[in-house]
Amino acid sequence: MAASLDSCEAIWLRKMFFGLFGQALTPSVIYCDNHSYIKVMENPVFHDRSKHIEIKYHFIRDYVQKGVVKLEHISTNEQVLEIFTKALPRSKHVYLRDKMEVVKNTFLSKREC
Repeated sequence: MAASLDSCEAIWLRKMFFGLFGQALTPSVIYCDNHSYIKVMENPVFHDRSKHIEIKYHFIRDYVQKGVVKLEHISTNEQVLEIFTKALPRSKHVYLRDKMEVVKNTFLSKREC
């Protein structure tokens, strides 16, 4: 579900950038940890098995086949957005925070940190 929403946002942003700058863009990469979703979106042969899928997924599949959106797999452990959606152990929180390149606020005093 999240990957389809992200794809819609990417398509909208691409249209906005094209309207502003008039330049064609490379395919927007959407990272997803679900292999099945990626396979269904990339392979139209699965259509017989996926007739129950809602219209929005077929919409995204069309854009994947046109080369506007590209889906790539990412490990669940590497998903940076988990820091916003899950309670994580401190070590994983620090790892993901560092991966986002968030730095400590140097303007606060030591007591306020």
